[in-house]
Amino acid sequence: MNELSLAARHPDTLALPATVSPAPSPARAFFEAGEAVAELRRLYDAATQFLVDSFREVLRTGDTSRRFRAFYPQVSVRTVGHARVDSRLSFGFVPGPGLYATTVTRPDLFETYLGEQLDLLIRNHGQPVEVGPSETPIPLHFALPEGSHVDGASADRLDKPLRDIFDVPDLDATDDRIVNGNFEPVPGEPMPLAPFTAQRVDYSLHRLAHYTATSPRHFQNFVLFTNYGFYVDEFCALARRWMAEGGHGYDCFVEPGNVVTRAGASHAESGLAVPRLPQMPAYHLARAGQSGITLVNIGVGPSNAKTITDHVAVLRPHAWLMLGHCAGLRNTQALGDYVLAHAYVREDHVLDADLPVWVPIPALAEVQVALEEAVASVTGLSGYDLKRIMRTGTVATIDNRNWELRDQREPVERLSKSRAVALDMESATIAANGYRFRVPYGTLLCVSDKPLHGELKLPGMATDFYKRQVSQHLEIGIRAMQSLADMPHERLHSRKLRSFFETAFQ
Repeated sequence: MNELSLAARHPDTLALPATVSPAPSPARAFFEAGEAVAELRRLYDAATQFLVDSFREVLRTGDTSRRFRAFYPQVSVRTVGHARVDSRLSFGFVPGPGLYATTVTRPDLFETYLGEQLDLLIRNHGQPVEVGPSETPIPLHFALPEGSHVDGASADRLDKPLRDIFDVPDLDATDDRIVNGNFEPVPGEPMPLAPFTAQRVDYSLHRLAHYTATSPRHFQNFVLFTNYGFYVDEFCALARRWMAEGGHGYDCFVEPGNVVTRAGASHAESGLAVPRLPQMPAYHLARAGQSGITLVNIGVGPSNAKTITDHVAVLRPHAWLMLGHCAGLRNTQALGDYVLAHAYVREDHVLDADLPVWVPIPALAEVQVALEEAVASVTGLSGYDLKRIMRTGTVATIDNRNWELRDQREPVERLSKSRAVALDMESATIAANGYRFRVPYGTLLCVSDKPLHGELKLPGMATDFYKRQVSQHLEIGIRAMQSLADMPHERLHSRKLRSFFETAFQ
């Protein structure tokens, strides 16, 4: 219910402040995706600038007699029949006739993505897309530029809470109903065109900056997750060497604090190193088209794994992989062996409400092949010889780090029945969220201990192991990502990840 309807029903209440908004813009139809994206950007820039200017004026004058509101831009398409599209495609078309729409945020950040999605939509349906203001207000928090600092003392001097003057994030409208498959539009409401609404995207963009200490604009489309700082040390050393040697095909290296080292440089030219690392620091080997590699140290546990993938997903990456250490469960495994996951036992519990454990998480052929070929290339082994150091099998992910301290009979029996060959605390969560968010996923783990067979690392052994194995493991992950980056995106985004009724946007 809006302010005017409330006042009309209760005329005896105090008059509500007048709402001030930018001058309305009529919706426009476009047959050219680039022009549609330019209009989205114009509308978004005008709306956010209005809110920023209004906020500054309120802080300057202290005048709280009016309410300020601006709206996200919206893109929509109306189809009149069932499109006959290439049956190999997994996105780029709507499932049936009707009206489809989505709100849009940060078209500057998503310009390439939006252009690709709208171009496919226009070509596959032969209909224009329409761009105009939506009816969804932009929260003030999401309109402020990245890195903005608000003087708390100035806001405290206002005689009203900010939420009475500007719109604030609405958690009732910020959820995952679309990607979870339980979105039900009310009569007359458009069907969703994209997997995330603008406010859901904005929420995650702010969370990414908070958790990783880097701007979302630095994230690349190929993301490596790890659970050990050793991988970060090796990644940073490699990236800095590559930058000093001219880039090796990458344009720059970005570290927490948005510290940027350009190709050909031996030191950073911008940014400010953070005084302490964030919860899940991110590092980016960037190149044109976001086709580089991002590494995120997610730490230990399924909660972190779910948190970071919940937010990275809104960037619509082309693939994410888990590189980490695991417990080897078979006597034939040795420390340093690799495990290529082709199935998962999910005992992480963090996704039970969103993706029931009875949902199978399939292996994706393109990712599996890229990882196996990368292992073969880096180790120099192939065919039957490769089986000596790499086992393909089921990975179990558990939320109890000290599972070994329980009565061994019950967990060992479950693990044996599942045919698990390795156990960790993150891989199944990352794979399941990849499945849920339609982001291609994979897992390559390195056996670092064998608790069922009494092989635990001693301090000296651990140091030698990490020095020897981390560099090779990381090189494998990077080569696999480079291979996936060379693959056409429409081939990489598997139809396996699409449900019966899907959004047109990937």
